[in-house]
Amino acid sequence: MTTSPASTTQPTAIRRFRPSFFLCMTLLMAIFVFGGFGMTYWFPLVKGSFPPAPPVVHLHGLVFSAWMILLVVQALLVNVRNIPLHRSLGTFGIALATAVVFMGALITLLSGVASRDNPGANYYHGLYLGIMAVLGFGILFTLAMRTVRTPAIHKRMILFALLPLLPPGVHRVFMVPFGLSIFPVLPMYLTLDAMALAILVHEWHQSGRINPYSIIGAGWLLLQQVLHYPLTHSAGFADFLYALTGMVHYR
Repeated sequence: MTTSPASTTQPTAIRRFRPSFFLCMTLLMAIFVFGGFGMTYWFPLVKGSFPPAPPVVHLHGLVFSAWMILLVVQALLVNVRNIPLHRSLGTFGIALATAVVFMGALITLLSGVASRDNPGANYYHGLYLGIMAVLGFGILFTLAMRTVRTPAIHKRMILFALLPLLPPGVHRVFMVPFGLSIFPVLPMYLTLDAMALAILVHEWHQSGRINPYSIIGAGWLLLQQVLHYPLTHSAGFADFLYALTGMVHYR
């Protein structure tokens, strides 16, 4: 019996899920954020061992966690090509990013006030990273929004905008398991540099060039590292922080 070509059953093509580079990078960054703060905030909070803290601390944790979850969702939507839903969340994303800037600035200033008259070994490192996180994220996220009609650039700028926000999570990943009391500045920056380099290498592989926006993103991270020790060890920076935190009052 001969089977006609029309009646031949063709195997159904199964579309396999393949995570994109951008989804993988977003997940990696989320792991550092939730891993670092999980050890010092979320896990103790769930167990009931987190010390009493003002409401602003919990609001800060909620805003930053929501931001990272949103980014993972957005990257996943692009990965599965659900662009309409991705775009519909854009306005909410801008609002949440604005809250990230506001809460980041607020928690940085309040943490500075708490130890203003008796700064510890990590005081200036922490405030420097907080200030640079707010400035870097604000500037790079604005550039990401400016390039929203150029998806390849927009996606990379979102990743670069995340890098200044990562140090608190990254240094906790190094500090807590090893019981360190001093910020592991070098390992922290090497981790961020590896992520930035991965973004640049991927762009070079994809397009054969590095876009000026990516240079700005990587340049901010480099500038932050170059200025870190000169500023945190300078009397001028100490005086600036003392004056700045002196204008902050929280009850």
